[in-house]
Amino acid sequence: MNHPDPEFDLRAYLLGIATAPAEAGRWTVQRQLLDRAAGTQGAFSGVARFSVADDDGGLAFREEGTVRWPSFAGPASREYLLKPAGRADALDVFFADGRPFHRMSFSPEANLDSHWCDPDTYRVTYSFDGPDRFSYVWDVRGPGKDLLLTSRLERIGSEA
Repeated sequence: MNHPDPEFDLRAYLLGIATAPAEAGRWTVQRQLLDRAAGTQGAFSGVARFSVADDDGGLAFREEGTVRWPSFAGPASREYLLKPAGRADALDVFFADGRPFHRMSFSPEANLDSHWCDPDTYRVTYSFDGPDRFSYVWDVRGPGKDLLLTSRLERIGSEA
């Protein structure tokens, strides 16, 4: 796994400097969905947008696209708020309603986190895949769910 420079600024990375200013902060998202218990697979394809949310250095994160699952196919979206985590290489992720979710970071000592959502545990691993690509994997286990969700993001407007 690649690791960013020790002086890495996650907020600046997510906002980015795209080829066209209108594309700043925009990433394509490809997500593979696996329900291990049911043996079913699905996919999400869309766009993620990171934009300045407020004066304290926070970012709004909105994802929109299309999900294809055996029981549903159609539009899907979600929103989060990312706030400074006291270190440049990390951001704390909150649900849109303000509840804490997890920490986002690519640094080796902080790229793993978890979130307990009664009755299941969500574990996330973030990977820095280069200046215009990153990925993360959610491993969800418990009596309610047994999922593996693999997301790959690529900056829109990059030469990648």
